[in-house]
Amino acid sequence: MSLVALFIAAAAPAAMGDPAQQARAQSLELEIRCVQCENEPISQSTAEIAADMRALVRERIAAGDSDEEIRAFFRRRYGDFVLFRPPFDARTWALWAAPLLLGGAGLVAILAGRRRRSAAAVDFVPEEGER
Repeated sequence: MSLVALFIAAAAPAAMGDPAQQARAQSLELEIRCVQCENEPISQSTAEIAADMRALVRERIAAGDSDEEIRAFFRRRYGDFVLFRPPFDARTWALWAAPLLLGGAGLVAILAGRRRRSAAAVDFVPEEGER
């Protein structure tokens, strides 16, 4: 049992002295994607590279970097993919516009289908003998 506790303590990042810096580190660790796990923030990943990335976040905070400078550092190093919320620019416009375009296309398809159904519907007129 003590071996498991030792492993967990070794895997956990060291707490920073200042609570504000600790909160910043935790917030940034939720925004940065693990490059090995791909869909997991570095705060939740158990991969070795995620531990290294967490340590880098904490080192850069201790060095006085702003949150934006830390995000830019990871973006330069690993590309736009490393951020869960990549910035809006010429390379990422399609990523940001895709939900709007797909939602609009779905709405147009639904409206067109309803219009076709209503145009194809024929009023039922009973035969003379059925009245």
